[in-house]
Amino acid sequence: MTDRRLFLKAMAAAGGGLLLQVAIPSARARDGAAWQANAVVRIAADGKVHLVMPYIEMGQGTYTSIPMLIAEELEVDLKDVVLDHAPADDKAYINPALGFQVTGGSTTIRAAWMPMRQAGAAARMLLVQAAAQQWKVDPSSCRAEHGVVMHAASGRRRRYGALAQAAAALPLPAAEAIVLKQPQDFRLIGKAQHRLDTPGKLNGSAQYGIDVQLPGMKVAALAITPAYGGRLLGLNEAAALKVKGVRQVVRLDNCAAVVADNYGAAQKGLSLLELRWDDGPNAQLSTADIVADMARAAKEGAARVRSDGAPEQALAKASRVLEATYELPFLAHAAMEPMNCTVHVQPDRCDVWTGTQVITRARSVAAKVTGLPEEKVTVHNFLLGGGFGRRLEIDGVEMAVRIAREVRHPVKVIWSREEDIQHDMFRPYFYDRVRAGLDEQGMPVAWFHHLTGSSVLGRFLPPAFNNGFDPETLDGAEAPPYAFRAIRVDYTRHEPPHIPTAFWRGVGPTHNVFVVESFIDELAAAASADPLQYRLALMQQNPRAANVLKLAAQKAGWNGQRNGDVGRGLSVQFAFGTYMAMVVDAQLVDGEVRVRRVVCAVDCGVVVNPDTVKAQVESAVIFGISGALYGDITFRNGRVEQSNFHDYRVLRMHETPAIETHIVTSNEAPGGMGEPGTSALMPALANAVYAATGKRIRKLPIATALQAS
Repeated sequence: MTDRRLFLKAMAAAGGGLLLQVAIPSARARDGAAWQANAVVRIAADGKVHLVMPYIEMGQGTYTSIPMLIAEELEVDLKDVVLDHAPADDKAYINPALGFQVTGGSTTIRAAWMPMRQAGAAARMLLVQAAAQQWKVDPSSCRAEHGVVMHAASGRRRRYGALAQAAAALPLPAAEAIVLKQPQDFRLIGKAQHRLDTPGKLNGSAQYGIDVQLPGMKVAALAITPAYGGRLLGLNEAAALKVKGVRQVVRLDNCAAVVADNYGAAQKGLSLLELRWDDGPNAQLSTADIVADMARAAKEGAARVRSDGAPEQALAKASRVLEATYELPFLAHAAMEPMNCTVHVQPDRCDVWTGTQVITRARSVAAKVTGLPEEKVTVHNFLLGGGFGRRLEIDGVEMAVRIAREVRHPVKVIWSREEDIQHDMFRPYFYDRVRAGLDEQGMPVAWFHHLTGSSVLGRFLPPAFNNGFDPETLDGAEAPPYAFRAIRVDYTRHEPPHIPTAFWRGVGPTHNVFVVESFIDELAAAASADPLQYRLALMQQNPRAANVLKLAAQKAGWNGQRNGDVGRGLSVQFAFGTYMAMVVDAQLVDGEVRVRRVVCAVDCGVVVNPDTVKAQVESAVIFGISGALYGDITFRNGRVEQSNFHDYRVLRMHETPAIETHIVTSNEAPGGMGEPGTSALMPALANAVYAATGKRIRKLPIATALQAS
């Protein structure tokens, strides 16, 4: 189906060739909004297809999947698509799903699926028409293949590069005239393709923000006030300056940085600063204080998100009422590439080199700090060595520009692993209360879910916060996959003092799916029912959800919650436009949980690259196991207690389970794949731990919960 909101422009490219501009207005844009291009496709005279990529690559496969959409409809080989990072420009490179230039929210393929295909098809039609005119034949007698237009009757052939200039002079086909390929004719889409970014990552030529090298560049190590809301009182600058290679000490209100010829010298100088801090108003703040405040806030009022089927009356008539409180901790991102940013501030310009998911916001904060107009700030974007939502934030860029203002040279600011973890912007802490009324057969007649926690979207994109809540925080709770006869969902916003919260490979689903799927398991146990059959009985009107659940169970060989000393747990969800179910096998070995096997079934609509889908599931499973078993950021005396991987533990290679991914064939619109696996894994693992140990996990992380039992 042609998207009526798609617009194209075709013109001659500078230096020859065909330039195609694609405009996909934001979903928030009003009808009749001004035409704005947000992707650029250029077919050069040599036949190469250059795509200015409006999204960024951070391991999720975007730099392969998006070119596949263009190459499929344009009929070129994937190796002939050349990618360029997009410059900062919200108008030119808008993400239509989110309203500005951003990579996040598992939206990339969902936003690009139709427009990129239409752009490729339109370009193909122009090239075929150009060849037909030159040969004076009917365009329908010509076909395109592998970057060549052919006329079968005469055997004539002409490469795209030779036709691009003539094609640029032709009028674009009307949107309704653009003919897309049928799924049975796909040559690339749906077929496993090697990642285009893999060779550079294997041979070391791939460039990340931390790899930047510039003439005369210095390197800075920094220390940020350890207590949130604190400030710097004093330091011993002379001691640091005695270190060979140290050039300068920069003092800010909440930070100190040592600038040196190399990172080793900078770190040594930093260790000698004898920093003195004022811990500020949160000097005594602890995690227990935050949770107590949340519990009080939950009793004082809430926004009504949903109330269907008279839940209060239904609860009053229930044969039995179950309730539980779930708590999910603050979590750090701990990406492989720690936060870093290189900046050169000059009187009339500022250059920033970094890897960011929000390039225009990075430019804006650099302009604000320097006082320069935005057009005098250039952000050079790079591959990201892990994002997970951390690089949707601009605090690292702001800090680097503040330091760079005091330095005459370009300066690369690198956060140590300790600073990266202790001054992350954390996945929020959540405190949820759930209740269910059951009938005589143990099936729910009323469902209540009261969420209390931070609204990341309320800070990040304030217009999205309406009527006391935002859709992202409620994702997975407002519309669970089950047909409850009566349901009520409430939300209380609670922002912890001076503690920044942010997206963490999802926010709403990572906690809501855990709560819903954990409590559903409790209801099944109360009804003495098989968790699989109990769930299926509640989703008879949700065939896609039921299908993935049955598929995962079948592939896992589900025959109950135990297999010897191995516990088995289930989960099913609809999040980020994707249906997913998991079966997790886990057992207790010497007091520690070992995950043995994870079986995932996924219906994410049309699949572009199945290898990417499987890789995303595997990555999300490992990320989710780490978070569910060990992830816990705690506060004492206003400080984060964890500092590195010895006390903020992540899964090791030898601990990684066997992971199977089974993809449902579908013609539905694509769903997101970057985040769903993490939220699906966590409750399935907790349910497996219950099956193995008899211990219900209502407070993560699991390792801490088991130690406390």
